Amino acid sequence: MKHRAVIFDLFGTLVPNMSLSEHRVVLTRMADILSAPPDDFVKLWLDTFNERSTGIFKTLDDNIEYICQTLGMSVNETQVKLAARIRFDYAVLSTIPRPDAVEILTHLKSKGLKTGLITDCSEEAPAIWQSTPFAPLIDVAIFSCIVGLKKPDPRIYRLAAEQLGMEPKNCLYVGDGSSQELTGASQIGMHAVLLRLPDEEGTDAHRIDSEEWHGPVISSLTEVLILIK
Repeated sequence: MKHRAVIFDLFGTLVPNMSLSEHRVVLTRMADILSAPPDDFVKLWLDTFNERSTGIFKTLDDNIEYICQTLGMSVNETQVKLAARIRFDYAVLSTIPRPDAVEILTHLKSKGLKTGLITDCSEEAPAIWQSTPFAPLIDVAIFSCIVGLKKPDPRIYRLAAEQLGMEPKNCLYVGDGSSQELTGASQIGMHAVLLRLPDEEGTDAHRIDSEEWHGPVISSLTEVLILIK
C-alpha cells in the first residue's frame, strides 16, 4: 500500500529521548526551589505524567501546586514560577532535532507527502512548537495535552489521519515505541515502524510504557526514505 503521509512521534524520534538521570537532576533542582523532599517530589512528578499529558493539569504551575499540596507543603507563587521555569527550560533544550530530522522532513515535503506529528506531552511542547524548525515542515501536529488523548488511544491516531485528509492505511507511523504507540498505530491500520538507534541502546533514555515490538525496525530516520519508495 502506497504511503501518502508519514506521522512521527516527537521525543525519541524527531528529537533524542530525555536522559532519565538528567531528568532527575532537573526535578531535584525543582524540589530544591520548593524546599520539597527530592525523592518524594520526583516520584510524584513521574506519577502524574498522565495528568500532564492529557491536559488535566493545564500548566506546569498546576502540576507543581498539586504535588506540594499532596506533600502537605506551603509554597509561594515565586517558588512555583521558578520551579516551572526550570522544567520549561529543560524542555526547550530537549527539543533539539536529531541531525537528520529536518533534512528528512524537507525531503518528504518535496516528494509531495503529508507529514504529521503525534506526541504525548505537557504544555511546554505546544508552547515552543512554532519556534522549532519542525513547525513549517509538519502539516498536522497533535499534542496530547491539547486534545485530551494520549497514545495508544485509537482516537488520537484517527484524529491525525482525519486532519491530514488520509485513510490510516495510507499513513506510515514512526516512533521509538514509548507509550505502546506502535501497537496503537497498527491497530487502526497504519503501517508502524520502530526507530531504534544502535548508539542509544544501553543508555538511560526515558521511555514511558515502552513496548516489545515485533514488527518492522529501522536504525535511522534516513531509512524512512526507503520505506516510502
